Amino acid sequence: LPSISDLTEGKITLSDIRELDIGDILGREQILPNNKLLNQNVRSKVVLVTGAGGSIGSELCKQILKQSPIKLLLVEVNEYALYKIHQDLEEIKEKSGHNLKNVKVIPLLSSVQNIDRMRHIIETYKPNTLYHAAAYKHVPLVEENICEGVRNNVMGTLNIAKIAIEQKVSNFVLISSDKAVYPTNIMGASKRLAEICLQALYDDFKNIGIRLCLVRFGNVLDSSGSIIPRIKKQIKDGGPLTLTHLDVTRYFMTIPEAAQLVIQAGAMSKGSDVFLLEMGNPVKILDLMKRVILLSGLTLQDKDNTDGDIEIQIIGLRPGEKLHEELFLGNNPQKTEHPKILKAEEDFTPWIHLEKDLHKLETVLDKNQVDEVIKIL
Repeated sequence: LPSISDLTEGKITLSDIRELDIGDILGREQILPNNKLLNQNVRSKVVLVTGAGGSIGSELCKQILKQSPIKLLLVEVNEYALYKIHQDLEEIKEKSGHNLKNVKVIPLLSSVQNIDRMRHIIETYKPNTLYHAAAYKHVPLVEENICEGVRNNVMGTLNIAKIAIEQKVSNFVLISSDKAVYPTNIMGASKRLAEICLQALYDDFKNIGIRLCLVRFGNVLDSSGSIIPRIKKQIKDGGPLTLTHLDVTRYFMTIPEAAQLVIQAGAMSKGSDVFLLEMGNPVKILDLMKRVILLSGLTLQDKDNTDGDIEIQIIGLRPGEKLHEELFLGNNPQKTEHPKILKAEEDFTPWIHLEKDLHKLETVLDKNQVDEVIKIL
């Protein structure tokens, strides 16, 4: 805070006091990008992003725009989210002077489940690079909407991947999650099955001239529905902060870090690669909450300090929630040319076997047979 004299003399106003910065919470240096990798699949290319209005999708679009593609195609099912990201990108173009004026940003309303619409979009615009970020990702919501979650995350991914192969899109990047590793919930299992579909498809269509890869990472600070906005809101409301378990930990990175690393990982793809983002050490959520309370200028209320401002309440783990997340299935991650991107070798089900299960899955999804969907997963 500035001194009182600075305030009274008008040197500094209260508007100069900044909001709590996400970087303050991370507790480590942010990861700097390698510009050669950022440019490789984006500059002077036609790029398509599904889920363009989501937390990761919208940041991906902003990072891609800065690298001067020819066209940036925004595919989004939510009308307001599409409007918002389109406006944001047009503003970035305006402020950039002449650098980005010629980049065409095209908003396209569609669900990835709509195979005819997606085929029409990809046939019409012929993207060189496709980032598939569209997914239902909130664990408790997907637990309540199992068939729709699986249909979107698995069948939607399969639709897009098959069209990308058919239309000879050069680079396909699936944005996955650490919850896909040894999943304990439907969201994680659906993302793992989406990964397996991609690997099996690539293996079945060998030498197809398309690079399919998947990038897996943990929680992103300040993304929609993530823990930081919830903590900030609970603090604003005067508490208490709700914590599922004293020992719960998560990996964290900032939205720009995650988006930049996704773009860079995609540039390193040779075929059906599994990339993992090195996210530092897992953060204990209890410590994170205490840190945000202190950085907000408040004190923790507990048995040692009964006059504190904000209390932390333990509410128990939610359905399907893990205490600790993992990033890889095996224990053999290899280094890549980027210090923060690792590569894993992982098993998958060959397409010839997988296809039968997927047909069965589609049938039970159409009949809304939730128990059968879980059994197949």
